Amino acid sequence: MTDLRTSRRAPWDDPSRDSALRAWRARVMVRAGFGVGAAIELAEHDDLDVHALLTLLDRGCPPELAARILAR
Repeated sequence: MTDLRTSRRAPWDDPSRDSALRAWRARVMVRAGFGVGAAIELAEHDDLDVHALLTLLDRGCPPELAARILAR
């Protein structure tokens, strides 16, 4: 177990964790209908609510429009 008092980086600041999360977000968006490029670009936006995006898609909203709605 890591001792947080001596660790240089807090566990939530781990860059590999951030990249794994972004990769997961991109995969989810590709499966939902986004192109790879758009999914990668959207995955970089940590403030984009992926679950809200998926809800819009489930309700019939086209992927591009759903992304524009949530990017505001």
